[in-house]
Amino acid sequence: MTIPPELAARPVVEKLRAFNPRAVTAAEEFRGQLTLTVPPELIRDIAEFLRDSPELAFHLLTDITAVDRYPVEPRFEIIYFLRSMKSGERLRLKARVSGEQPRLESVVGLWPAADILECEVFDLFGVHFSGHPHLRRVLMPDDWQGHPLRKDYPVEGYR
Repeated sequence: MTIPPELAARPVVEKLRAFNPRAVTAAEEFRGQLTLTVPPELIRDIAEFLRDSPELAFHLLTDITAVDRYPVEPRFEIIYFLRSMKSGERLRLKARVSGEQPRLESVVGLWPAADILECEVFDLFGVHFSGHPHLRRVLMPDDWQGHPLRKDYPVEGYR
């Protein structure tokens, strides 16, 4: 996927690419909201830049979710929903991770709201967040087997 010229000219894309030329691998816009696909190994650095850049000021993390693209690899898309209270702009960041050992760096140190959101993604999809202070199940019982929102999870659960 490429970055269309009209999206490459958006300030957030230009600033991210100036910060790190590899920061944005794809960009798309739907109903006025920009979605940027970023390399998973850069997610924390990119998130910190977006939060701390005075011109961008994405100080609010509103949600984190995931999509299971099974059987496609990379299997999981982890999606971060950000909001700049300064400009009012909304931004989605996507990082794609392998289904083999899905892992991303935690952003709890940047946005404390990520604490429970990362736990939900871990609980339901099995994506691990390195550096999370206490990654645990929050929706399913502690003894639950598997991750119920994975597409290969049995419809009636494990027996």
